[in-house]
Amino acid sequence: MDLKTAVKSYQFAERAKSELIICSQMEMALGSFPESERAGGKRMLILLLQSVRSETDFAHRSTERNEFKRSADLLSEAISLTESDQFEAASLKISESVSSATTAAQGAWEVLGENGLL
Repeated sequence: MDLKTAVKSYQFAERAKSELIICSQMEMALGSFPESERAGGKRMLILLLQSVRSETDFAHRSTERNEFKRSADLLSEAISLTESDQFEAASLKISESVSSATTAAQGAWEVLGENGLL
């Protein structure tokens, strides 16, 4: 991986990880919402998940790193599970998405470190 791609990958991955952790926490909280609030909370969470998925898709297109594609695919699965009220299973998919973004960050970190930039 060249330096330019490493910098972009690292930035995209760190941002994705933060957003995905927030999504996972929200996913777990959604199951405990009162029934009257759950539908609105679910709609908002799905919008957030779709936004993060768009960012991971953009990261994939910008860097051609397959970890970002995997992360986006896992978010698509999480969205489907959320729509089906399977919040715990969706949270697990989001956790897998975090792992994929972490792998992208680690690869970039190694390249940046080898070049004395970290």
